[in-house]
Amino acid sequence: MAAGKFVVLMVMVALMVEGSRAMALCDMNDEGLEACKPSVRQPNPVDPSPECCKALKGADLPCLCSYKNSVWLGTLGIDPKLALDLPPKCKLQMPSVC
Repeated sequence: MAAGKFVVLMVMVALMVEGSRAMALCDMNDEGLEACKPSVRQPNPVDPSPECCKALKGADLPCLCSYKNSVWLGTLGIDPKLALDLPPKCKLQMPSVC
């Protein structure tokens, strides 16, 4: 569950970055955020790409977890359940703060 909350944040940020290119958030650059978007959007989400997992592995996970309760997810087209599923799919260990 904690790992998923982190992903929700990461994906939310990815969509917010769409309007502001070359932005970095929690040590994830725009490319990393963009790489994960197809995995958290309905109707046909895909498994996270190697690029997405690489971006997640290099991210500041506690920082990303701080966005886990954001109200923006739904407005950004992010499915919270899909976002919560990303870290385990990338074999990531989530920090206890999530």
